[in-house]
Amino acid sequence: MLGLGLGLGLPPLLLLLCCGCWAPLCFGFSQSFDSDFTFTLPAGQKECFYQTMKKDATLEIEYQVIDGAGLDVDFYISSPNGKVLYFDQRKSDGVHSIETENGDYMFCFDNSFSSISEKIVFFELILDNMEPEGDSTKWNDILPGGELLDMKLEDILDTINSVKGRLSKSNQIQGLLRAFEARDRNLQEGNCDRVNFWSIVNLTVMLTVSCLQVYMLKHLFNDNRRSRT
Repeated sequence: MLGLGLGLGLPPLLLLLCCGCWAPLCFGFSQSFDSDFTFTLPAGQKECFYQTMKKDATLEIEYQVIDGAGLDVDFYISSPNGKVLYFDQRKSDGVHSIETENGDYMFCFDNSFSSISEKIVFFELILDNMEPEGDSTKWNDILPGGELLDMKLEDILDTINSVKGRLSKSNQIQGLLRAFEARDRNLQEGNCDRVNFWSIVNLTVMLTVSCLQVYMLKHLFNDNRRSRT
């Protein structure tokens, strides 16, 4: 089952099944796209997604299983020619980075080994060097010249790109922290439910045994024989 598909018409748009977060498109800047998605993977099924990439770009994907028995899933990613680049068997998380060629990359999450438990999976895509082809607009074409306030224009662009990259990295880390928090919360809630269940079972057993003991003791001292006068 190929399941959900991401028909992604890059560049420059990244079309996911969820609302993504894209870095602002600024002419003259290095483009970086960052999108995250959380979905439910039913028991015994597989979901696949597709991402269109260009040559000499970078595709980075990070995933985590945040809920479900075992917190594990099979994962693999294949190139446009069908070659499997990475395969993770029954892992709870993973990070993979690929230098891409032109074509559609497919990555799949497989829960076919589980016949009962569904999984909730979070993954994040980071695409670098995905500038639209033919867009040759540069700051230098708009503001030709040597220096601006004793600082070269290239230095200003480098500084802005550095800030932009760090902001993107901060957003990525925050998304991962939210995924870790969700997984820990699900584990704690699951443990709380199990503790409550077995506490109720033990309490029921104790009350039953207590009532049975009282009844048996009372029955032992209960003499129904009639006395003759």
